[in-house]
Amino acid sequence: MAKDQEYLDASRELIGKAYAELSEGDLRQASEKGWGATSQIIKAIGERRGEEHHSHQSIRRLAFAVSRERADNRISTLFRTASDLHTNWYENWDTAEMVETGLNDVQILLNILETVYDASQS
Repeated sequence: MAKDQEYLDASRELIGKAYAELSEGDLRQASEKGWGATSQIIKAIGERRGEEHHSHQSIRRLAFAVSRERADNRISTLFRTASDLHTNWYENWDTAEMVETGLNDVQILLNILETVYDASQS
């Protein structure tokens, strides 16, 4: 299996696990898996496009580049929500409602980024 497909599959798996963790009340793990789903799909896009995607900084830059290229500010805004979920893994300050809202936003972002992935060059 190609590495980009592995990242995409991991993204899909992680968002499912995020909602499972949320339903079990493990807000830290739900948050981190929401971030993980986001980072993995961006890595899939980077891998497919031949762009750097192996650090937090490169993931952030790629997300914002895609947002600019697509003229879709939802991507950069929703990416920041995913990044906030990552912060919650460290701080554990969000309520269940906040994590659920964040995961719902991440799901919207994943749907958008799947179309970007599909349109990317292999």
